[in-house]
Amino acid sequence: MNLHDSAQSSRRHFLSNSSLSLSSVALAWLLNKDISLGEEIKPELERVVHNLKPKEPAFEAKATSMISLWMQGGPSHIDLFDPKPDMEKYDGKKYPGELKYDNAAQASAKVLASPWKFSPQGECGTELSELLPHTSSIVDDICLIRSMHTDVNNHGQSIRAFNTGKTIAGRPGLGSWLTYALGSENQNLPAYMALIDPGQLPVLGVENWSNGWLPSLYQGTVVRPQEPRILNLDAPSHIRGEAQQRYLSLLNSLNQNHLKDHPGELDLQARIASYELAGKMQTSAKEALDLSQETQETKKMYGLEDAATRDYGTRCLIARRLVERGVRFVQVFTQNQFWDHHGSIRKKLPDSCKKVDQPSAALVKDLKRRGLLDSTLVQWGGEMGRLPVIQNDTGEAKVGRDHNTYGFSMWLAGGGIQGGMTFGNTDEFGHKAVENPVSHNDFHATLCHLFGLDIKRLHYLRNNQPQFLVTEQDARVVKEILA
Repeated sequence: MNLHDSAQSSRRHFLSNSSLSLSSVALAWLLNKDISLGEEIKPELERVVHNLKPKEPAFEAKATSMISLWMQGGPSHIDLFDPKPDMEKYDGKKYPGELKYDNAAQASAKVLASPWKFSPQGECGTELSELLPHTSSIVDDICLIRSMHTDVNNHGQSIRAFNTGKTIAGRPGLGSWLTYALGSENQNLPAYMALIDPGQLPVLGVENWSNGWLPSLYQGTVVRPQEPRILNLDAPSHIRGEAQQRYLSLLNSLNQNHLKDHPGELDLQARIASYELAGKMQTSAKEALDLSQETQETKKMYGLEDAATRDYGTRCLIARRLVERGVRFVQVFTQNQFWDHHGSIRKKLPDSCKKVDQPSAALVKDLKRRGLLDSTLVQWGGEMGRLPVIQNDTGEAKVGRDHNTYGFSMWLAGGGIQGGMTFGNTDEFGHKAVENPVSHNDFHATLCHLFGLDIKRLHYLRNNQPQFLVTEQDARVVKEILA
């Protein structure tokens, strides 16, 4: 065999082992095009430096900060936001359709009409449940989306879908993406802060504010539910003042020299930035978290005088103080499964509403009167809703509702959102989104648009491959709800 034959044979051998010959090459190219949503992502020509300095959005932004009021567990939209009067005639009767249960052992096909009354509220006339009297007072400022869905009937996966864009673990959360893309207006406070509940961590725990594979600089900073809200803010007494400043100056000098010898080390960059931020936080964080500066009228508005609302009201007030000082993203969590009412919904749902209704409404009112609502996007909702049928059919006081991720409600306010409107609808039983459905990908596309970010371009190069918050081709900006 001559060299030409050998070369031809080698090429044929290579292609024949390449899984359908050239198709594998074409497939790789097509997959890369899919991943990048049809946009060509060019390699970085300069070494990327990661920091939290404010960055310009791709186009004019309506929102500059966001407060996410995360109702972990799945509030029952049928009992709070999505009136279904036609269910009354089916109450206690068999549901006339197919259902997908999460807990088949306690499943029932008996329809459970809402025990609570709905009535029109505000100038817009949006119907809300009697369980939300304070939310009713801000209904003209909110957009109520009644057609959310993830179609993943489990807490963890649905939380990931809303937080990271996909149901798989290990990806960055929305707060990390926003701080990566836009930085922060305040270099003395973390750009992303998570205010956790005193009861317990939400489902998935610390994964909720994880930076995933983004540099650790963009991870959320936890604010504890009681004092000290941020641990180790005070330096030991023997090194406070000038001694600490000399120590930090020397430490920074050593770190910068080390970084020069190891350029591009993202973890090292993040660690240096964390040390610098920690020093600045000793005074800035204390001031931001000090509610003694607030008036009694403000504290009363948030419900700090009532034991039922004091904790959540305190965290909502802290959230306002943080965005007021330039923090980019704040998330206020309820505790693990707080809204997961598989049983005793007649007692537990009113208790859950009592805790968050007044503080949530107060936050919107307070932002508005301070001129912050136009630039602060507020989101209220959880990862799912509830089914229209009885679960745990063992007596009226014990009945509940199972998971439903095929159609549920969430509201938005401020930050470029049109107030006083509802958008989308579920079917006559509130089971599935049937009119203007909004997926978690649509949700992210819309939020990014409000922040002046193009989801087709917002990416992070990981192992030289572009990674995106939203990868689905059909994700859309829900322009109908924009102001």
